[in-house]
This record gives sequence, structure tokens and C-alpha cells, in this order.
Amino acid sequence: MQRVLAGIAQNNFVVLGRAGMDFFPDPPGTKTEEADTFKAGLGGSSANIAAGLVKLGGQAALVTSVSDDSVGRYCLRQLQNYGVDCVHVKSVGGEFRNSLAVYETRVEEHQSVIYRNGAADFQFTAQDAAEVDYSQYGALVTAGTVFAAEPSRSAAFHAFDLAQAAGLPIIFDVDYRPYSWPSPQVAEEVLSRAGALSDIIVGNDEEFGFMAGGIDKGLAKARSLSKSTAKIVIYKMGEKGAITFADDQELHTGIYPVTALKPTGAGDSFMAGFLASVSQGMLLQEAVLRGSACAAIVVSKPGCAPAMPYPDDLETFLAQHPGPSEVKE
Repeated sequence: MQRVLAGIAQNNFVVLGRAGMDFFPDPPGTKTEEADTFKAGLGGSSANIAAGLVKLGGQAALVTSVSDDSVGRYCLRQLQNYGVDCVHVKSVGGEFRNSLAVYETRVEEHQSVIYRNGAADFQFTAQDAAEVDYSQYGALVTAGTVFAAEPSRSAAFHAFDLAQAAGLPIIFDVDYRPYSWPSPQVAEEVLSRAGALSDIIVGNDEEFGFMAGGIDKGLAKARSLSKSTAKIVIYKMGEKGAITFADDQELHTGIYPVTALKPTGAGDSFMAGFLASVSQGMLLQEAVLRGSACAAIVVSKPGCAPAMPYPDDLETFLAQHPGPSEVKE
């Protein structure tokens, strides 16, 4: 555990995975098919996490591929504007394209359309992974989408090996997106393999249930991972809060209820807020709660990376909110 916490305490992360463009109708509440105006923002799970970490005062370098076109350059510029280190962001030509997410800023009848055909980020290679000097970072962070296709899958596992050899803890957000995978069977096998190599695993009840072969088995799966390979496992349950498994303890935490504008971006913001808080030496329970506060902030605003809080935003939210929901242990 001390090795994991010491790595995170460096507050300097190497993040594997996609950056994408988000489109969302404006004003909030508008259906996509009825929209005249759209706003754009940086998206993609790993890019969101990296941007969130930097906005909260950390350092993050993204390792990925973007398309060699205007959309790829948009993503690159947005990353740079947030202060994310892009030295390991590679442009790829041909017919590969950046992912595009068109989603609505509304909860009721929310619609989200993801374009992932010929995704540029799946062109991340083992050579790309080998070119990173992992000793310059404190921890490696990734989300499950990086494993959904080759060559990115093998490259990500190679990055895991290199990072572990350099002494970095591995932090894994399961982030299961069925549309990115060739089959549920492949996803279950590969995500379980990645989980077994990780020091910290974050996922929701459905994702752990998927890895275990049934949602009713998810909690037991999370608990077993914490007792075998992982040092910290966070089992998120939506409105019911989260259970954090660490050092043979189970910490139950609630959420910060807000009036949500949309359901997207919460998980990425949670991860950024959690890691930023751990890096500051906060106890696990407080770090999880602050991650939950970051998630609440993001779902109450349009966009994903643009909605992620700066430290002043987070402190103001915590000061003004009545507090997290109570949970039954």
C-alpha cells in the first residue's frame, strides 16, 4: 500500500487512452434532432481524467494517438490549453479518425451517440508504449477502452509491464463500453486480465458484475480483487454511494446530491478528484468523498473536461453543499 500511495503522492501521472471531441446541443435540455446550435469540448475518458488532474493542480501526460486532421488537432490544442503534457500524443494519418461523442445536456430521455469506427486511439502501438520514460512519473492511469482493440490492447499491456518495472502503481478505471469491443466474451477476459495487474481498480456495480459473470456477483468480485491483487478497489453504486476496499476494511461513502443536467463525465471527474486528494495526503474516505463531489460538479454543468473543477470550485462546492448522503453499512 505504501508504494502505491507514495507514487500517487508525486502528483505526476502518465495517462493512457483516448482523447475525443464532444458535441452537445445548446441550450441545455435540447434534443439532438431539434438542435440548431452545438457546443464542442474535449472528451474521451483518459483525456478527461488527465485534464481533471491538471485542473486540480497535478501534472499529467497523455499517451495516445489522434487523427492527423482538424479534429485531431482540435483535441491536441484543447489538451495543451488545459496544461496536459502532449509529448507522447502521436498523429496518425490514413482513414483513422478521432472519436466523436454527440450527447445531450439532459437526464430525462438522454441520448448519446458515439462514433468509434476506425478510431485513431486504437493505433497506439507497443513501440509508442516503449518510448515513454515511466521513471519520470509517479503512477500510471488508464481506462478500459484502451484494451478494446489491437494494436492498442497489446500496447497497453506492454505499458503496464514497463510501468511496473519502473515501480509505478497501476490505476485502472474499468470503463466498460460495449460498442468498442468485438464481443462481451473478449471484453470480460481482457478487462479481468487488466484488473489482475492493477493496484487500484475503480468501477461501478455493472462493470464489476460484468467481469464476474453477473451483476449479482459484482460486489464479491470487487472484494476478492482487494484481497488478492489490488491494494484499493472502489465499487461505485450510483445514487447508493460507493464501497472502498482497502487494508481488509470496507469504507462506505455517500454521494453529493445535485440537480443533474446530464449523466456523462461523472466517472472521469471522480477519478481525477480521488487521485488529486490522495496525492495531497488525505485519508481514503475523504479522497473518495472529494471524488464524488467532483462527479457531482460535472453532472451539473454542460460538457465533460470543461465542467471539471479547479480547486476553488471544489472547495466552494463543499462549503456550500449540505453534505454527502447517508449510507447503510
